[in-house]
Amino acid sequence: MAWLLLLLMLFLLGTNYQNNLVMGLSFLLLSIFNTCILYSYRNLAGLTLSRAQTTANTFAGQACYVPVHIASKHNSYEVKLNFSEQPIEIAKKVFGPPQSALLNILHTHRGLLKPGRVKVESRYPLGLCRAWSYVDLDIEQVIFATPIQNNISLAISSQDSSEIEDTGRLVTGVDEFSGLKDYVKGESLKQVAWKQVAQGRGMLTKEFQQPQGTPLWLTLDTSSDDLELSLSKLAWQTEQLSSKQQIFGLKLGANSIEPAKGEVHRIAVQTQIALYPNNLREVNHD
Repeated sequence: MAWLLLLLMLFLLGTNYQNNLVMGLSFLLLSIFNTCILYSYRNLAGLTLSRAQTTANTFAGQACYVPVHIASKHNSYEVKLNFSEQPIEIAKKVFGPPQSALLNILHTHRGLLKPGRVKVESRYPLGLCRAWSYVDLDIEQVIFATPIQNNISLAISSQDSSEIEDTGRLVTGVDEFSGLKDYVKGESLKQVAWKQVAQGRGMLTKEFQQPQGTPLWLTLDTSSDDLELSLSKLAWQTEQLSSKQQIFGLKLGANSIEPAKGEVHRIAVQTQIALYPNNLREVNHD
């Protein structure tokens, strides 16, 4: 508007004083403004956005970064991307194969996050005109409950004398194959990995593990009236047990997850905690 007001004033001054140079300048400014409209549109025309297949898991209260792939058949500059009322991510130059842009979402609640449509905007080249569009990529993200440190009691068998810190840990046994190690003279030939020997990799011995004691079970503290606090305590215990590579399960309402360990199991447990109760909570930023 300031640009248009300026060229209007120049045009009026040029006609009033019959100054062709001032009138020519106003026409030049008008042609630049018209050209910016075309360039702003062209900067977004042909742009392709797609949702990334994998996203990082985030806890409530932390910044959530959603990767979006952006590509263009021609050079596109200063492309702005963001969700509604969220920080803006700027792609300085887009050309050729898809490149990743991390869109930031600020949130405070656990549950299923649906940030809504992605706003794509361009003010290229001079910032005089703005071209924009809204793209629905159907993005969903599970936000884990905020871990809160606690000393919640873990449900284990009363007949098991193992310490909680050791229960569920994997020790040398015969149940699960864990890997290969160098053969030590005197070890049983039944445990030798003969397939690797045939491949010329030398004498290797198979190692097996088994869980120590009775597996741990995480359960919801029903004595507390604060559901969110109880779920946050479960989230903290999940992180602690996972970091120690202990085998544990989860009993939450009518649902349960069998004892296991590993990153896949940790995500499954945290997801169940985040989406409890069964009527999924939605964090909607539309």
